[in-house]
Amino acid sequence: MKQRSFAEKTLNVLNVVALTVVGLIMLFPFYYMISISFTSYSEYVAKDIVLLPARPVLDAYRFIFNSKAFTRSIGVTAFVTVAGTLFSLLLTSMMAYALSRNILGQRVYLFLVLFTFVFGAGIIPTYMVVKATHLLDSYWALIIPSAINSFNLIVMRQFFLSIPKELTEASVIDGANDLQIYTRIILPLSKPALAAFGLFYAVSNWNTYFNALIYISDPAKWTVQVILRQIVILSQKLDSLSDGQQAALAQSAPPAETIGMAAILLATIPILVVYPLLQKHFAKGVMLGSVKG
Repeated sequence: MKQRSFAEKTLNVLNVVALTVVGLIMLFPFYYMISISFTSYSEYVAKDIVLLPARPVLDAYRFIFNSKAFTRSIGVTAFVTVAGTLFSLLLTSMMAYALSRNILGQRVYLFLVLFTFVFGAGIIPTYMVVKATHLLDSYWALIIPSAINSFNLIVMRQFFLSIPKELTEASVIDGANDLQIYTRIILPLSKPALAAFGLFYAVSNWNTYFNALIYISDPAKWTVQVILRQIVILSQKLDSLSDGQQAALAQSAPPAETIGMAAILLATIPILVVYPLLQKHFAKGVMLGSVKG
């Protein structure tokens, strides 16, 4: 085994130190968010910055879980995330499989996909299409317009092209049709790619904000991101109140900023939990999908 030189060892130490510092800098906002969410009103008012609450309290979390609007928005977001991810994976994988086969007009379809990857329709035309199809104020307005991502489609097609043709040719000889090949061969072999792009779609659907803001007018159908926006607006309004008004309000509710931090933390936890579970498949799926050009 070749021993590393002093310069190489020094460089490795510097890399570790630099990456550690960068990692701590990136983690600090998340840590501060957790710290503020457990801070009491008296301590929050007395200190300019709270790095570690002297007496952690759960007032903000109790207030949030007693709020029907927030708990309902979590359910709405969870439904949109699960349904939207499954719907997007189904359409993306079906179209990617079709474009990986020798079909009539394949180059035209690929050109159209690449065209949408470079040029978007824009907000107003998309809104007009959603309105014309009577999707406004429905959950489908949050799912259908963003069902297929062009980049995910192209990479998944490349993944399907990397699957040995001998498998599909043997299935055709055995009498299997395209639907059977797709469901019994392609999908079982595509678990890494499906996990990777499923994570992409899940994160996108969970963070749905702008579409929910312009397509949904019923507050009962708002996603958690829109509710968080309302909380942030509320905290900004409360900051303009006098000290006496804020103290009087604190008797019935925790500080708006602690509520906002707790709400953001609760909205972030589900995605943070999903990432480690799919990390192995995520890395493998992206790499396999980008090997063949």
